[in-house]
Amino acid sequence: MNNTLAGVALKERSKPVQRVRRKRSLRWIMPWLYLLPALLSIGYWVYRPLLQTVRLSFYEWNMLPTSPQVWMGLKNYKLLFTLPDMSQALVNTLIYTVGVLPFSLIIPLAIAIATDNIGKRSRTLYRALVFVPMIMAPVAVSAVWSWLMNPMGGLINKTLMALHLVHDPIRFFSDVNWAIWSVTFITGWKLIGFSTLIFSAALSGLNKEYVEAARMDRASRWQIIWHVLLPLLSPTIMFMAMLSTLFAAEWSFSYINVLTQGGPMNSTTNIYYLLWTYGFKTFSVGSSSAAAVVVVFGSSLIALGFMKLSNKLSFYDN
Repeated sequence: MNNTLAGVALKERSKPVQRVRRKRSLRWIMPWLYLLPALLSIGYWVYRPLLQTVRLSFYEWNMLPTSPQVWMGLKNYKLLFTLPDMSQALVNTLIYTVGVLPFSLIIPLAIAIATDNIGKRSRTLYRALVFVPMIMAPVAVSAVWSWLMNPMGGLINKTLMALHLVHDPIRFFSDVNWAIWSVTFITGWKLIGFSTLIFSAALSGLNKEYVEAARMDRASRWQIIWHVLLPLLSPTIMFMAMLSTLFAAEWSFSYINVLTQGGPMNSTTNIYYLLWTYGFKTFSVGSSSAAAVVVVFGSSLIALGFMKLSNKLSFYDN
């Protein structure tokens, strides 16, 4: 009888302990349950295609459902790096990346700082006007710039000839020396609005006490910008530099496809346009997948390098 009563008492004592354990386990599980839909979506829509691309990079296939997938091993990668188009595409990708940086960093940063002290209504209007190019469709932008840069009666050529800066019309999209810079300019022009808004938002979030303290110390406008604003904006600058480096060539894809189709003489093609050409023009899925894997691997290394560089160079106002 005593043993029975002791067992019942022990069970009653253990119930609160079990409840505490259940609550703790639920606290640990609940955040993951909230994240589960997002994780499943990312896994299905991002990592599943990525794994399929890695697998297809070892095969040769023409995308026909009835066609067999032939095992190629590393031959697609070897072929990719021996093709002359690949070396040209890599050089052009570097040109796009470096060429876009002034439009995504220097010009927007200067505009954001110069317009930081204007009135609220004027600031809203200017931000709306600056952001307009970003919301325009790339095909529409390409059509507008194709008309402006047309060698036969385009507004830019007419203006240059009227000012006697050139004697013959410039073939912006059909001249080897001009084509890649024309596409780079259009890509950068479209990015100015987006980058300006990012820098303007970062400036709005800065602690203005640093600027006021610098003014009390009789610092000049340039000294405030160089020694106060730029260090405080360093995380945003590094972020935009990383975005530009990673996606400049990708952002230029639409303009290449509409305006030059990679020409003349592959002078405007880049790694993104090359993998698209392999995949959807020549239906060489293996080579296209291999190029995509190279892009993902290279982008991952660049992103990792920027993250480490950002930790060293960025200044955070805590």
